[in-house]
Amino acid sequence: MQAIKQLITALMIAGLAAAAHAAEPLKIGLILPMSGPFAAYGKQIQHGVDLYLHEHGNALGGRPVQIVLKNDDPGTSGDVDKRLAQQLLVQDKVDLLAGFALTPSALAVAPIATEAKKPMIVMNAATSIITTKSPYVVRVSMTLPQTTAPVASWAAKNGIKKVFILVADYGPGYDAEAQFKKTFGAAGGEIVGEVRVPVKSPDMAPYLQKIKDVKPDAVFMFLPPGELTIGFMKGFYERGLDKAGIKIIATGDLTDEDVINALGDNALGIITSFHYSEDHKSPENKAYVAAYYKAYPKDRPNFMSVGGYDGMQLIDLVLKKTGGDANVDKFIAAAKGMKWTSPRGPVEIDPATRDIIQTLYIRKVEKVDGQLQNVEFESFPNFKDPGKP
Repeated sequence: MQAIKQLITALMIAGLAAAAHAAEPLKIGLILPMSGPFAAYGKQIQHGVDLYLHEHGNALGGRPVQIVLKNDDPGTSGDVDKRLAQQLLVQDKVDLLAGFALTPSALAVAPIATEAKKPMIVMNAATSIITTKSPYVVRVSMTLPQTTAPVASWAAKNGIKKVFILVADYGPGYDAEAQFKKTFGAAGGEIVGEVRVPVKSPDMAPYLQKIKDVKPDAVFMFLPPGELTIGFMKGFYERGLDKAGIKIIATGDLTDEDVINALGDNALGIITSFHYSEDHKSPENKAYVAAYYKAYPKDRPNFMSVGGYDGMQLIDLVLKKTGGDANVDKFIAAAKGMKWTSPRGPVEIDPATRDIIQTLYIRKVEKVDGQLQNVEFESFPNFKDPGKP
């Protein structure tokens, strides 16, 4: 009888605790670049966040949500991001940290999340090591090794024997460079040149000339989407590298939906590997794209918007599992192994690394109903980050 009374008491306490959690707003501190050269990243991630919350009554796991946005993050300054995270935790008393469009932001804040014992949801930043920098980081986006390995494999199987590598000179670029060398080299391919390009306003002319002089079968590139990719593509065709028979292969950042229209018909035929395309064929993506255009008719849904959307979806699923409790240990335990169907396809949080397991797609830029689209034609299901042991 005593045991039964103790069980009933425990259940009542648990129920009261769950009710208390449900009554309290969940405060999410969102750190994003909303101005400067990476403002489009922040805008797209915020679009995804807001869309999910709108579809779910502004509640996650039964708790009303309050978003506290810190939007003066320039994307490349770790010091600024540290200050913003500290403000969110100390002054705003947020329950979770989220956002992190670029690697420097995520790396700067990870130790702060550890010290404060708060979950940290990475919605884009893609350097492989990020999840190793705090036991409280969970990433819902991708890693650069994960998006690079498939196109390296595809190139080696499709007659491309000599490749020149061009990447951005920061963490994700190093990851892409290393993984392409590893995968392409293992398949018998040859690297005939490589260069790292400054992230801020580089002159592409000398790099393009070097590529033309070397005469590779293809150039593999990773540049963050925006003016860098547009500048490279413009110079590539102006200097006649296409007429010299040099192909472009890349991670999907190159032909991201935010920039593909600016690339114009020069983008036709470019082969990339990535985890999301607006053209992805699934009921979930069809619904997502329709909802996105209804909410944001002047923009196109891209991988960063899906990162924001899935970040909210993860938090929602985890809190449903914990009864609304955002305690960091309970949150991380519930997140490990979590599975759901994203607009990009089936995804899972790797219990060992807290990184995402997902399908990677080989795509070709084509015209679909008069619009440039990344059309998927080959897939690599259940693909883990190869950048980790």
